[in-house]
Amino acid sequence: MTNTPKKTTKAKAKTSQDTAAHETSTPVNDAPERLTFTSDKGASRSTWFAGILVLVIVGWMGSGFVLPSEDTDAPVAREELKPIAVAVETSVAEVVTQFYQAEGQAQPDRDTMMRAETSGDIAEVLVRKGQDVSAGDIIARFDPTRNQADANRVAEDLASAERELQNAQQLLERGVATADRVVDARASLASVQAEVTAIEQAADALTITAPFDGRIETLDLDEGEFVSAGTEVGRLVDITPLTVAIQVPQQSLTRLSVGQPATVRFITGEERMGTVTFVGTSAAAETRTFLAEVEVENDDGAIPAGISAEVIIPTGEATAHFLSPSIVSLSTEGDLGVKTVNSDDIVEFYPIQIVKAQIDGIWVTGLPDSVDIITVGQGFVNATETVAPSAGEQS
Repeated sequence: MTNTPKKTTKAKAKTSQDTAAHETSTPVNDAPERLTFTSDKGASRSTWFAGILVLVIVGWMGSGFVLPSEDTDAPVAREELKPIAVAVETSVAEVVTQFYQAEGQAQPDRDTMMRAETSGDIAEVLVRKGQDVSAGDIIARFDPTRNQADANRVAEDLASAERELQNAQQLLERGVATADRVVDARASLASVQAEVTAIEQAADALTITAPFDGRIETLDLDEGEFVSAGTEVGRLVDITPLTVAIQVPQQSLTRLSVGQPATVRFITGEERMGTVTFVGTSAAAETRTFLAEVEVENDDGAIPAGISAEVIIPTGEATAHFLSPSIVSLSTEGDLGVKTVNSDDIVEFYPIQIVKAQIDGIWVTGLPDSVDIITVGQGFVNATETVAPSAGEQS
């Protein structure tokens, strides 16, 4: 009788455990699912494996193996140092003649205004405007009537003065006249002689003549016209030879000297040789330039004065390279120059000076006698950079 209650209690406990286990293992859906407990066989091994796997993953990520810094930077550095491809051409210096070139204006060798030396009426005009004349040719004559009358009067005065002096000397010798009378007679004669000279000079002034060979550029004379002494009557121009005047800047003055040959190209298309005949020694105050003159033969008078001309004067020789202007570049300091490649494929920059310019290129100095010039790609590289050169040609 005493053991019956204990069995009942154990039975109830077992029933409660079964019920709890059943409620715990009941899934949300209706499908049956197998329960796993830590007490099951193999559960402890899975826990250890999961822990080890977590540790391995954490260590792997922390080590930087996924994105290693050294391995990542290396490809980038190699990409930056990759040489840039450029085209180069070997240029060898040549001896070239240097020139000074300037624009000028053709001027007559001599240019003067002719003036009347006396007053009177124009009796005759012997030339016309545009006519070529020689030195001494008569341009015009004044009416000589008044001068002839003055000459006749003075001739009589001269004869009278000579007789008076002769009589005074004879009387002095006889002791009748004094020495003062002789002195007065001589003074009167000298005065008349001076008047004679003036009349003769006036007679010469009645004729207007050409002072040198040239062409009558203007002529303001008509027959019968009264002209006062000193009036300009015409302009005479000598264009054989011509003188071409140019202005030379201060920095180029030492390149020119008297006697240098020159080529002169006129705007009319004519081209002739000339010679430097004058180089100024005093600069113009306004422009700070010096006057230089080139004489050009113009015996046929075909080239008129006043037209524009280009003067080219050889000033020496220089060893220079012929380049296309397209390969010239500027340094970081703004210097004009050329980029080259040395034997180690390293870019070098050489400042240059232009000594001669042509339609198809320029001649420059400042480079070695033989040099590899970058002709394509110079805008993408700088001095001291390493490049990958290949043969090319100037564009």
